[in-house]
Amino acid sequence: MAALSLRGAGLLKMPIGSTSALANVVSSCNYASEVRPREMNTAAMKRGRGGRSSFSGDVVTVFGANGFIGRGVTNRLGKNGSQMIFPYRGEHYKMMKLKTVGDLGQVLFCPMELTDEDSIRRAVSHSNIVINLIGRSFETSNFSYEDVNITGPQLIARICKESGVKRLVHMSHIAARENPETAFLPGGSRFLKSKYQGELAVLSEFPDATIFRAADVYGEGDNFLNYWMSRFRRNRMKIPVYGRGEMTIKQPIFHSDMVTGIMNSLYDPSAMGQIYEAVGPQRLTQAELLTYMHALATRLEADNTFGLMELMLRPDAFVRSFVFSQLAGKKNCWHGQSLDKLERDSISDLSDGFPDLTELGVKLHTFEDKLPFEVAPFDLHGYYQYEDCDTKPKVASPHYLTIEEERTLLRKRGMGPIALVPGLA
Repeated sequence: MAALSLRGAGLLKMPIGSTSALANVVSSCNYASEVRPREMNTAAMKRGRGGRSSFSGDVVTVFGANGFIGRGVTNRLGKNGSQMIFPYRGEHYKMMKLKTVGDLGQVLFCPMELTDEDSIRRAVSHSNIVINLIGRSFETSNFSYEDVNITGPQLIARICKESGVKRLVHMSHIAARENPETAFLPGGSRFLKSKYQGELAVLSEFPDATIFRAADVYGEGDNFLNYWMSRFRRNRMKIPVYGRGEMTIKQPIFHSDMVTGIMNSLYDPSAMGQIYEAVGPQRLTQAELLTYMHALATRLEADNTFGLMELMLRPDAFVRSFVFSQLAGKKNCWHGQSLDKLERDSISDLSDGFPDLTELGVKLHTFEDKLPFEVAPFDLHGYYQYEDCDTKPKVASPHYLTIEEERTLLRKRGMGPIALVPGLA
């Protein structure tokens, strides 16, 4: 009320007809809905010894905070005392679980639409760090791959540059290429092409952006283990995969390692304008990976509870993926099944020569470290209580590829469809 009284007093003292003075007073009024440049240095406001009950001086906007990777990033940000702004679209109740990642007053929510510049500007106007984790492995009736992976990120990057944001992080894919490897879809995966074009679009607007090219990320509540363990991904007990998984090389990364890489990049000056390949420490064929995962869940080929079959001989697998991709509002139930997803599963995780997360000081976890615990909920005999440790079946470690073995597989893969014929490749 005091501020209102002072402004009113100023108006009363002005000579009648003094329009210039009136304009000066009106222009000095700041409204809550007004978009204006940052007026203070938040880094100078650091308080506390560090941790959730302190303020680090960083105000961080996280797009896609409610996603799989976003949940881990927001928890780390709250742990180091950052103030967080979480833009969201749709129902706000789905965001309420994120209120607990930070202390009182440190977690703020902001309605946003990916095509609305004003809502994005409000979300980033007070932030010095922006992390874009918006992503979807399938198209919807509202958003295409180009909308989510190119147009949206470019708009966010441009507004961040105009708003004076210091650090921008953008997520991409390890197989993102201008012309990605092709398995069976003509022209390859549209998702991967849009991811590559999204990288170029972000860097054109924000050259200092840090980009992570991530392989499959596994962990609790993911779309990797849940996808492969889903009964909708298999034909009875067998899983159809391209080339029976023997010519496809994969390098998944653990969820916590991915999050640590993102967090470390925020405070590393050398990460500005850099592209990192977020991959795990071990390379193996898709067949070895799936066999090991299912063996940990007591699903064995000898017991006829697991097996691999040739995808190209199972037209019903293509029909099922197409049908699931068309079920509006139900796509999350199938963990993103679509023809494009089948295509991405059928190509290898190949390096483009960029540094990996070890350059950011991340100590990568092996499959033996994490997969047994993460796969435990899918154990076929999870209800069974073993008498002692000796009666519990031991699972051998998978075979990891050497450089020579990998070169042999890539040469075989380069032969095209003939490589799928047993005995001819």
